[in-house]
Amino acid sequence: MNEGTAIGTTAVSGTAIKGSAVDGTGHDERLRRWRLVLGGGEADGTGRSLAGTDAAMDGALTALYGRGRTTPEGRDRSGGLGGSVPSVARWLGDIRTYFPRSVVQVMQRDAIDRLGLSTLLLEPEMLEAVEADVHLVGTLLSLHKAMPETTRETARAVVRKVVDDLEKRLATRTRATLTGALDRSARISRPRHRDIDWDRTIRANLKNYLPEHRTVVPERLIGHGRASRAVKKDVVLCVDQSGSMAASVVYASVFGAVLASMRSIATRLVVFDTAVVDLTDQLDDPVDVLFGTQLGGGTDINRALAYCQARITRPADTVVVLISDLYEGGIRDEMLKRVAAMKASGVQFVALLALSDEGTPAYDREHAAALAALGAPAFACTPDLFPEVMAAAIEKRPLPQPAVTEEATTPRDSPEPT
Repeated sequence: MNEGTAIGTTAVSGTAIKGSAVDGTGHDERLRRWRLVLGGGEADGTGRSLAGTDAAMDGALTALYGRGRTTPEGRDRSGGLGGSVPSVARWLGDIRTYFPRSVVQVMQRDAIDRLGLSTLLLEPEMLEAVEADVHLVGTLLSLHKAMPETTRETARAVVRKVVDDLEKRLATRTRATLTGALDRSARISRPRHRDIDWDRTIRANLKNYLPEHRTVVPERLIGHGRASRAVKKDVVLCVDQSGSMAASVVYASVFGAVLASMRSIATRLVVFDTAVVDLTDQLDDPVDVLFGTQLGGGTDINRALAYCQARITRPADTVVVLISDLYEGGIRDEMLKRVAAMKASGVQFVALLALSDEGTPAYDREHAAALAALGAPAFACTPDLFPEVMAAAIEKRPLPQPAVTEEATTPRDSPEPT
């Protein structure tokens, strides 16, 4: 099944069509769905013609996915959206009418890739018509140096909308999860009664169990540290800004702003390609952070880690999060030595191959395996899992790794697990 057919199948599946009758199960309904998937009218063998909404949906799909295809009679079925902003804006309006938001976002990304519409995103009218999402933000960031002045404010407004939506979705849970982790990580040995951690206290005193009284005598009390305004942890986000990491950069900027808003965490945000840029002073506004990045270029992880390492003053209370696909263009052995040195000093080191919802990323397996051998497993992380990963790092307990971890941390030449 080719890409066009795949998205067509998604778009015409039972729950995906907006404003059409889709719950029929008869022969005619099945022909209708196959006709929408295949395109091409009677020439595709269904003998089914389309009208009304179905015809409009078919036209929107053909404009994008019919490019370069021909009918069995040899007639060209090339699609296309034309080269003007009005025609693209009309198409964008059509797909929002006929398809749900998740499908619209996929079709927009495909239109940018398949039909070369990146240059049209430099037009304010175009930006006002698109459905904004993380992937569109990544495209805008890669183009923003080339944007005319008339487009930049519109682009910032689009980015602002996406960032605000992400903050609303992620901020509350992140703050709650990390606040609890910070309190649990600050243990005291002479707690007040209200601050006693009974689970840990009982486990620590099981040797003092008195069978005749069926009770444990707590010789040593373990308690939660009381909340204070003092900084408890230093967090360094070290983010690869090469082109393939666009979505990760967007999410990292949002999480960086959320972490920076917590008084008990001192947050530093460093982005890198072959150069290193410290964006910590812009963390109060993630939009400023994003427009301070430059997507694309090479990668020098070693240089970035050297910069971060030089700014660590409390290793035992520091969490370093490297977000990178690990395709190192710098000095590999030096990079690994730096990670080993940081871990030996007490730093909690986390390596994320991606921070996004895009599924299994492309990454350097050899470097991932080398990090795993140092006790720093590399794995992809969704935005929803990130707060749990950070909480585990703060508490110095095993990280909640998704299934991709086994593949990511297995050396390329290792035998398959049985």
